[in-house]
Formats: sequence, C-alpha cells, structure tokens
Amino acid sequence: MFIPIIRSLLDTDLYKLTMLSPILHRFPSNQAVYSFVCRNTPQYPLASLKAEVEAQLDHLCTLRYTEDELDYLASKSYFKSDFIDFLRIFHFQRRYIEVGTEGDMLKVVARGPQIHVMGFEIFVLSIISELYFRRYDVPATREEGRKRLAEKIGMLRDFRSQSTVAQLSPPNVLKFANGTSAPIAGGGAHAVRHPFEFFDFGTRRRFSRDWHEEVVTTLAREVPQYFKGTSNVHLAKKHGLAAIGTMAHEYLQTFQAVGVQLRNFQKEALETWVQEYRGDLGIALTDVIGMDAFLADFDLYFAKLFDGLRHDSGDPVEWGEKALAHYQRLRIDAHTKRLVFSDALNIPTALRLYEHFADRVQCGFGIGTDLSNDLGVPALNIVMKLVECNGQPVAKLSDSPGKTLCSDETFLAYLRQVFNRAA
Repeated sequence: MFIPIIRSLLDTDLYKLTMLSPILHRFPSNQAVYSFVCRNTPQYPLASLKAEVEAQLDHLCTLRYTEDELDYLASKSYFKSDFIDFLRIFHFQRRYIEVGTEGDMLKVVARGPQIHVMGFEIFVLSIISELYFRRYDVPATREEGRKRLAEKIGMLRDFRSQSTVAQLSPPNVLKFANGTSAPIAGGGAHAVRHPFEFFDFGTRRRFSRDWHEEVVTTLAREVPQYFKGTSNVHLAKKHGLAAIGTMAHEYLQTFQAVGVQLRNFQKEALETWVQEYRGDLGIALTDVIGMDAFLADFDLYFAKLFDGLRHDSGDPVEWGEKALAHYQRLRIDAHTKRLVFSDALNIPTALRLYEHFADRVQCGFGIGTDLSNDLGVPALNIVMKLVECNGQPVAKLSDSPGKTLCSDETFLAYLRQVFNRAA
C-alpha cells in the first residue's frame, strides 16, 4: 500500500523559500543542476529504493500550496506579495527530476529552471531517509529514540549556566570529540549574559515525518525555555513555533555563475540579500569558500547590516573567535550580534560552545540529525547540492575535509587561486 511521505509543500526548511524569493526576483531564467550524494555507507543498498522514490516523487508533483498555507507565508512580513502569487501557481514538475542507480547507489538529479528545481532538495532527502528507515521502524526502535530524547531533555533541565563548564569539561578547558581542546575565556565564574537557545534543523535526514513531529512537540512542551523553533515550516505553522532559517550554500554558489566577477560573488550575494529583505533574515552563512575569505568580503557595511553569522564547517571555536575578532576590528559591539552554530551538533557540544561564547555574543544552535534521527540506527549522511548553474560548475571550498563538492577540478583550482586557498 502506498503511504505518501510528503503531504504538504510546507514540509520543508524555511531557507528553501527565503532563497527562492531573491532568485525568482533576480535570476528567474537561471538553469541549474542539483545532484544527490550519500557520504557514508548505508547498511543496505539505496538502489533498492528506486521504485519507491519514484512513486513518492510522482505524488510530490501532485501537491499545491493551499490557501491556508499561503496565508501563513503571507503573514511573514519579509515575503513580498508577488512571491506569494508565484507560489499560488507553483507545482513541482516531474520532468525536471530523474531517478536512477549506479551499482548499489541511488542516483537522483534535478535539472531545469532553478526556480523550479531548487525546492526538490529537502523533499528528496526526507523521502529517501524515511524510505530507508522504514525497515527499522519497529516499537523497540521508537522506544530507544524516546529514551535518548528523554536523556537530552534531562541534560537540558540539569543545565545551569554557572556550572555547565565544570560538569562537561575540566575547568577552563573545552574538549571536543575529535581530541581538540581550547581555553574557555573568562573561566567558569563569569556571569553569562545571553540565554541558551537551540532549534530543530532536522528535516533533511529525519527518521520519519511523524517521528520528527514527535521530537519537535516534545521539546516544545518539555524545555520551552531553551527550544525556540524549527526550520520545518509545516511544523512551525501547525504548532505555533518560530520558523527558523535564512540562506544555504546554494544561494551564494549561484552567484558564481551569473556573470559577476568571481572575486566579488560573495559581496554580490550579500548585497542582493540585503536589497531583498531590508533588514529581515539577517544571518549570513560563512563557509562557501572558508571563513577567512568570507571575512575579507564582510566589511563594515555588511557587518552592520547583518545580525550575525552561521557556522557550518571547520572548528567551531576557531570560527567563533575569528568572528569576534572581526567585529572587534570593526568596532562593533559583539553583544548586538548572534553566532549560529549548525555543523553536526548535539546537545553536549552545543552547551560547551555556549559556555565558551555566551558571555561575549548572542548564540543559537541548530541541531539536526541528532534530534530527528537518533534512535540507535546509524543515520544516512545524505545531501543534494547545486553542482551546476547556467552551464557552469559551482563549488564550495569547505573548512571541513570531505565537504568540498565539485566534479570540475579545473574550476576548483581556479576558485582556490582567486581566493588564495590551498588545496
């Protein structure tokens, strides 16, 4: 029996909509290619899911935004009325996405007008993830997930800003799972100025749609003082939560292929965002070509206009210290800014980072797979990334090994040369 996974076009991450709007307004004729990649080894071949994935995509392409959903989006002051009108007539078109196999691996490619194919990403990932985990979806697995979620909630309830450092690491030292450590500025005795806040970023790799909802509603009920929203627009609407999200890598990468001088693509992307949102949605992603290259373009103008920065690769302590030093050089009070961490986080790591930074800057923590898919079965590390725009390759030069994604080595070498990045 066919059971649809996606039942609303709002069952996606907010940033897919907030990126779509400026691209619709600025580059409505862009052509793009998005490609699915699994970065780890599944416990059984993803290729076996091909027929089921195709059936789910067939269903996805029958969905439309309802008037109630459009009214909800229109209530967000940052969306322009013509964007809502576009969504009223929008639907996914099956001809723009292909599903195939290469050996044991599933191959999914979306190719066509960017405004029509960029939205496939989150739906494809959540479909593949849920289909994959259906064979593990038994009562014992759910109970293990509830046990692990209860442990996280217990950790948050026990959390005290003055004692977390002593609980989680030796005095004045921050330690991470990879063996690295860093001194904690101010020690454990300082008064923390900013609150601890975290968000659900787990739509892409969730165990299932209904498990995701159970996690979000449980967190909202049990620890509302810390849990402040979700990236999932449908869950935000349904449960009266804040919808969280601004931009992802694909937004900035698009500007590598729209006729802008490559050296200036980040500045052009940030300027377009400022003109689109006029002060709303002010968190900028920093790691498309690395933090150092980003800060070289993030001058006083942008630093004043954007509310803060999002970390998604590289050492988070080093990244945060660079951000704070940059604000200090520009004579900007870091207490007025926010650093959002979102790279493979869990609750203990988020609390450690909070202790390191919270007396100097506002912090937020976007936690994904560790919330939406922590049930004792290894999660899939799956992505669907923009790889080509207007017939040209695009790329990111990640601060984390293994996250660089581009099949064109010549373009990667050129990008490294332009931004003085070593291979």
